[in-house]
Amino acid sequence: MASDSLKGHLSIAAAYTIFGLNVVLCKDIANSEAVSPFVLFTLRAIGASAAFWIMSLFMPREKIEKGDMWKIALASFLGLFATQTTFLVGITMATAIDSAILGTLGPIFTMLFAFFFVGEPITGKKAGGVAISLAGVLFLIFNSVHGGGASATTPLGLVMLLLNSLTFSMYLGIFRPIISKYSVVTFMKWAFLFSLLYSLPLSAKGLVATDYAAIPSQVRWEIGYLIVFATVIAYYLIPYGQKFIRPTLVSMYNYLSPIIATIVSIWTGLDVITWQKVVAAAAIVGGVILVSKSRAAKVTQK
Repeated sequence: MASDSLKGHLSIAAAYTIFGLNVVLCKDIANSEAVSPFVLFTLRAIGASAAFWIMSLFMPREKIEKGDMWKIALASFLGLFATQTTFLVGITMATAIDSAILGTLGPIFTMLFAFFFVGEPITGKKAGGVAISLAGVLFLIFNSVHGGGASATTPLGLVMLLLNSLTFSMYLGIFRPIISKYSVVTFMKWAFLFSLLYSLPLSAKGLVATDYAAIPSQVRWEIGYLIVFATVIAYYLIPYGQKFIRPTLVSMYNYLSPIIATIVSIWTGLDVITWQKVVAAAAIVGGVILVSKSRAAKVTQK
């Protein structure tokens, strides 16, 4: 139905718009040095866990089948803890635009995992897309490390951001059956609880030592946005939207985040646009589009 399709598009578009603004706000939080990346993740996990567990009280109780809990725990480590901590650490060593551009590599990593785990063939068009995007990444690395800008992107920052895309793609590719098996609220309440437990050994000291009263009011609002919108709402909208539109269309919305991040970053002075960034972005996004079109064509033929 057209109305269902519209629901799907609006949900996914809203989620990736939230993520695009989130890139910029996380960079601003990192620049303030008010909280460490691990403390920030733990605050995010506490807020999301509380929200999803409270929501579950008003929904029919859903029992986790025997043998599924360890899968959810592993999915939580890969898709929440590893994905978000690599991003929060990487954003301290990279510009907001570079972070958003590298985030578009997710569909390419997903293609590779589909080849290794489910045997989906890699066509010439897909391989060409990977090669074009890889060239864009290498060009971005060279120019970010040696070029100027509002802030420098370091090699370690780029590695962390690549790991961010890699781990989230693994999460989607490997754990898709368990994600779709349960309701969004049931899956997320356990996943965020596990991620909270993973983070506590790394953030316990920082949680106690952080001077919360000294955090600037603007940074507090940004942390609130990160918890409420970029965690609870966005992580609800994506699986909801996936019920109504094809996965290929969902992946195409990855390209919305760098556009939002670029506009906001330049507008607020957090970053500057250069011709090198334009070329790198065009190569990376162009390669991903080529891969996505190839995959879409394959699905249509089935």
